[in-house]
Amino acid sequence: MARVALVTGGTRGIGKAISARLQADGFKVAANYAGNSEAAEATAKELGVKVYKWDVGDEAQCAAGIAQIMAELGPVDVLVNNAGITRDGLFHKMNSEKWRDVLRVDLDSLFFMTRPVIEGMRERGYGRIINISSINGQKGQIGQVNYSAAKAGMIGFTKALAQENAAKGVTVNAIAPGYIDTDMVAAVPEEVLKKIIAAIPVGRLGKAEEIAHAVSFLASDGAAFMTAATLTMNGAQYIAG
Repeated sequence: MARVALVTGGTRGIGKAISARLQADGFKVAANYAGNSEAAEATAKELGVKVYKWDVGDEAQCAAGIAQIMAELGPVDVLVNNAGITRDGLFHKMNSEKWRDVLRVDLDSLFFMTRPVIEGMRERGYGRIINISSINGQKGQIGQVNYSAAKAGMIGFTKALAQENAAKGVTVNAIAPGYIDTDMVAAVPEEVLKKIIAAIPVGRLGKAEEIAHAVSFLASDGAAFMTAATLTMNGAQYIAG
């Protein structure tokens, strides 16, 4: 019987590539989204995945959404925490709303999404939790104190939860992408984009499919001995020690 994979933010950009890859790998994929229903419907039609709308920063919505997926598809075996937002600005000008919004969606969501599935994974002796962090959670970034804090917190979450569940057949890993060729990056002014690419030793942006390939490995049986790891995928822009 096919295992169930839940991908948050799974209908656009990196998340869509992850949904497509896991679907190709034979998983029953549930792709969560928050706002763009048109894109979600297009993804559902293109990939043949089921899409579910809720705000991952809302605990009650997460509980209801996960319960619906379990009722329709079965227990969640693979959870990919990919959804995230940015609210950029220099810290000395940042208001508390921008701080709270990013921490709620990018970090609190890890608890809201993972807590409802972790006990079932432990009981079944199998689970894969894959958290999509960021290069800026490793090195920091001007204008992104809130985002960098959330993504760094995600790495700490990964390490601790991995240790708690290692003996139960549940692995917990993170991926820290650098700059990836998505619609969001494509919207950056051309001169800024040139500077970004110039700072990447491989000389190009990453591809969403490359991140999806790493997720595919971490979700596989072949990755059973890898847990508490952070895969750095940034074209050598930042080399983590």
